[in-house]
Amino acid sequence: MKRSELFFSAITVPMDYAALIASALLAYYIRYLPSVQKIRPVVFNLNFFNFFLLAIFIGFAWIGIYAIAGLYKIKGTKSFYDEFGRIFLATSAGVAFVTLAMVSTRNLFDSRFIILSSWLFSIILVSIERACVRNIQRFLYKKGIGVHRVVLIGNGELAQKLSLEFNNSPRLGYRIIESFPEFDLMTKEKIIEMAKKDLFDEIIETDTNMPHATMLEIVDLAHEYHRDFKYAADLFQTRASNFGLETYADVPIVEIRRTPLVGWGKILKKIFDIIFSSILIIILSPVMAVSALAIIIDSRGPVFFKYKRVGERGQIIDFIKFRTMIKDAHKYRFDKDFLKQQKNLREGTPMMKFENDPRITSVGKFLRKWSIDELPQLFLVFSGKMSLVGPRPHEIEEVEKYTRTQKNVLAIKPGITGMAQVSGRSDLDFNDEVRLDTYYIENWSLMMDVRILLFFMKCFPKRLFIRWSLMRVR
Repeated sequence: MKRSELFFSAITVPMDYAALIASALLAYYIRYLPSVQKIRPVVFNLNFFNFFLLAIFIGFAWIGIYAIAGLYKIKGTKSFYDEFGRIFLATSAGVAFVTLAMVSTRNLFDSRFIILSSWLFSIILVSIERACVRNIQRFLYKKGIGVHRVVLIGNGELAQKLSLEFNNSPRLGYRIIESFPEFDLMTKEKIIEMAKKDLFDEIIETDTNMPHATMLEIVDLAHEYHRDFKYAADLFQTRASNFGLETYADVPIVEIRRTPLVGWGKILKKIFDIIFSSILIIILSPVMAVSALAIIIDSRGPVFFKYKRVGERGQIIDFIKFRTMIKDAHKYRFDKDFLKQQKNLREGTPMMKFENDPRITSVGKFLRKWSIDELPQLFLVFSGKMSLVGPRPHEIEEVEKYTRTQKNVLAIKPGITGMAQVSGRSDLDFNDEVRLDTYYIENWSLMMDVRILLFFMKCFPKRLFIRWSLMRVR
């Protein structure tokens, strides 16, 4: 999923809304023209301000109808006539909604002229606005901006059709970077080399006779290097539950999606993160200020611990948290004498976690116990580098040791908390952690995020009560 597609799909929502409001105001203006009033005098009483407020309210309902009609699909129709038909039907449904509201509520105005004029102007203005957006997007495609860079596998009739369609129709936004007649060891090595250099965005497989085992190997390869995978549809039953269907040159192309966090799902999660991270930053700012002061008093060193982690699609990102260890604690990871003395609780995995780690300061123990050390990451959530919910941030040294399956957790942004954290926190086995994070990635929903956050926040009063009870017993 290209960012340009997300942008153009997202921007059509406010532009459609503006076109709908403009249509209503234009209809109101024309109705009150003296020349029109001479033909048919105004018999209802509705001033401009009240009409404007009514138009704002109805506009939101109208946008909902457009969404139901499929006008905000990320990879929607490429045909102007098909989209115009959807606009016509959805706008007509909107008029029916307004008419029904007028019949059931006598308090609303009664002007067939304004309703019918708004209907006509809405169809015209929304169609013109969308045609402008589409032409801008196609212009950028012709300039090579935002295009899907494709690796094509197969040499049959379907491959030829797709090559011809993509080459002759730049407006579709696809450009073939490399074609391979078959998937063998040399092809695999070449694709891996290209993926490491970020030379393509997706793989399209067109050989309908390819063995399913080979097909699944390509799927795993694409997902390991965070590339999209599509194939020419046949009776092959994919193991993925999320898929999309497109048609090019009369060839049905199925896209296997790793996660619902594409398109509007990704936009919705980002909006959710920005809103709630800003609220939490305001509410928890006193806690962060006190924690920073306690760190300064307790031990030498900076307040924040800055470190690099592997984020979405393997990108290296700078992270921060409150320092909970002594200065230069990370150097002990490579101290053989220190490693011999400590017991690694994650032995046999790419991770290291020591029992009663002596590097943790007294204030650090408290901060970790209540997860306060993670609070500065709210600023990373607000800036878009992290998410409130997601897999934990991964260390570079750890990721280098991950298997292909374990690398699937890099498909989305890391989170402050996640399904693995609320299920077992640091005591969870690493492979179980990967399975839980993979389940979250493949089955994400906004309600799942809400439930995880509620469960995460529920832990605080529970742990507080346990600590208070122990103090009372002692």
